[in-house]
Amino acid sequence: MKYVCDVCGWEYDEEEGYPEGGIAPGTKWEDVPQDFECPLCNVGKDQFSEVE
Repeated sequence: MKYVCDVCGWEYDEEEGYPEGGIAPGTKWEDVPQDFECPLCNVGKDQFSEVE
């Protein structure tokens, strides 16, 4: 599953994770820390939408 930032369009892909931010490949979105912020615009997880 993928999640896209509603503000800037940065995409989190569960398969790829976000190793640069300490999130391992395969990490489900619900397992990403609640204090996660978009690496481009710094908004929180609540500003991301699920995409197919």
